[in-house]
Amino acid sequence: MNIRIIRDKITKPELEELAKEFYVEMVKGVADIERNIIALGGEWHMDANQVLIEDGSNQQNLWGFNIYLNKPKKEMLEYNSLINIRPNQGNKSMEIENEEIKNKIFEIVNNLVK
Repeated sequence: MNIRIIRDKITKPELEELAKEFYVEMVKGVADIERNIIALGGEWHMDANQVLIEDGSNQQNLWGFNIYLNKPKKEMLEYNSLINIRPNQGNKSMEIENEEIKNKIFEIVNNLVK
């Protein structure tokens, strides 16, 4: 399983290569909204989540999303993941309900994905 922590820009061809492993036109990702990094790849969000935890991230700062490679920039992210279900943080569904968190993830992804 190829999961990469992205700290510096990744190109679209590199992103496409990660997507080929499981979903072809989509890649799963997890953002650390405190450290401004993302982990991309794997079959499940939990896989990337675990890689970030092992790298020093705290669970409360990690949020799952999907990148759709063939959608326009404004529509490429989907903020839906089982790891987002956190009633103790005010998020009761798989969809991220907090617009500030969504905006932060959008900003991080756009800074790291060309």
